[in-house]
Amino acid sequence: MTTPRLGYFTRLLDDATPVVRYRNALEQFVRAEELGFDTAWVAQHHFHSEEGGLPSPFVLLAQAAAKTSRILLATGIVTLPLEAPLRVAEDAAVLWLLADGRFELGIGSGGTGTSFPPFGFEVENRPAIYAAHKETLLRALRGDVLTTDGGALYPPAPPLADSLWEATFSASGAERIGREGNGLMLSRTQPRREYTAQGSAGDQVAIVDAHAAALPAGVAPRVMASRSVLVVDTDEEARRWRAQGIARSLTMLAGLGVEIPDGVAEGELATYLDLHVGTPEQVLATLAEDPILPRATDIVFQPHPIDPPHEVVLRSLELIAKDVAPALGWVPQN
Repeated sequence: MTTPRLGYFTRLLDDATPVVRYRNALEQFVRAEELGFDTAWVAQHHFHSEEGGLPSPFVLLAQAAAKTSRILLATGIVTLPLEAPLRVAEDAAVLWLLADGRFELGIGSGGTGTSFPPFGFEVENRPAIYAAHKETLLRALRGDVLTTDGGALYPPAPPLADSLWEATFSASGAERIGREGNGLMLSRTQPRREYTAQGSAGDQVAIVDAHAAALPAGVAPRVMASRSVLVVDTDEEARRWRAQGIARSLTMLAGLGVEIPDGVAEGELATYLDLHVGTPEQVLATLAEDPILPRATDIVFQPHPIDPPHEVVLRSLELIAKDVAPALGWVPQN
């Protein structure tokens, strides 16, 4: 069994001003490095501050690179259909160089549908735009000639093509990602339209299977499993933050038209919503039911959708590194 890399993911959703959100994220990355975490991830979101607080991930990660020395930085994801792919390649290459190779690029086609028109795109064309932009991005990262006078990507960063990550919710998407030899990023939860009383990690088994089956010979699987985890010291804290995570998740589901039956117990709701909130023992008990973690090369924990205060996140990082991750097979590198 391969020792998984341990990662921390932030959506930058503190109840604070933008500058405080960014400063908190940087402090969390520094603390994660001190605790031995291997990776630190951010996602890109435009316009909707309640979904994610970071439209410019390369800018923030460049600052993070300057404040750290070991932890690998990654995007999960850059919304590629809304970006000029050559500019993504250039920004990624500069960041990779300044970070001494401590950067991996994750891309996806996602993003809120209403974000597409301001960028001049129709959301219905998302798959075609993504495919075209990814082709251009990869040509640049691989060093292909791009101009009529022989110009190529500068600075060159060929390892970024070999370490590319892609996100998907489907087995068909995972099969394509695997066929191309790219890493598979799994969401903290799968989209669902009805209440099932079950968590969605089981639905990701077919996705991981499809990815593994499609990988070219000799290419090792890379699977990043993101999970909503908040670890606290006491049962009282666990109840408080679990309730907040449930309330915020139910608000999101209501917007999608998902109806939750009356009288569902809190524990069952947390399971259905893919929330792992509690003391180390409680979190390990719920994570033990996850069939994906033993197959993941990267286990990445995020406090979303609980989104507690900065101090609570810092304490959770400490408890994850000390009591949770080692029980999942993680071995700190420092």
